[in-house]
Amino acid sequence: MEKERHVLVIFPHPDDEAFGVSGTIATHVKNGTPVTYACLTLGEMARNLGYPPFATRESLPHIRKKELQKAAEIMGIKDLRMMGLRDKTVEFEDDEKMVKMVLNLVNELNPSLVITFYPGYSVHPDHEATGRAVVRALRQIPDEKRPKLHCVAFSKNHEAEIGKPDIVNDVSGASEQKLGAMKAHLSQTGWMMREREEKLKRKDPETLRWLHYEHFWTYDWDNDRVE
Repeated sequence: MEKERHVLVIFPHPDDEAFGVSGTIATHVKNGTPVTYACLTLGEMARNLGYPPFATRESLPHIRKKELQKAAEIMGIKDLRMMGLRDKTVEFEDDEKMVKMVLNLVNELNPSLVITFYPGYSVHPDHEATGRAVVRALRQIPDEKRPKLHCVAFSKNHEAEIGKPDIVNDVSGASEQKLGAMKAHLSQTGWMMREREEKLKRKDPETLRWLHYEHFWTYDWDNDRVE
């Protein structure tokens, strides 16, 4: 992986970073690159309350905040920003407010790389709204000064429209951090991690690929369809 000046990660929920980006984040940190993670909400409206349940609607925001802080610590993130928006309402935030928030981060940090969701191909309304805000913000920056934008996509049949990922990061050197970040989000991933760890013991090929490689799409500014 190329050494960056600064990496800015923008996702709406605690654990969005863990599934497919935590290995990349930890590898950048190992390479000496500063990483800032701007998490827009605390995921307080999540359906999962632990498995078996150990959280309540009232306690979940506090639990998820601690889980996010623990995951950031495991990945080596020194600069975690909790942006204070409300879960499942990001799509209703004022567009100008969202763009300004992203631009303020970019202007402060001067990142060479921004990571977020690919708008149109990330399923959840909060994911989509976050990706759109990042694209709208970076679009205002002249081409020669604009940071690279690497996007996560996982909607059904997305490759039919945007092709296969053009970036595949080998994050095998950060496997422990990736597993640790996943486990840190216990309220959301407890059931999943039991299953994945069993598969890892059996050296299941698909699970090993998930652990060792992370996939991104470079945002196609020539075919920018975000309004």
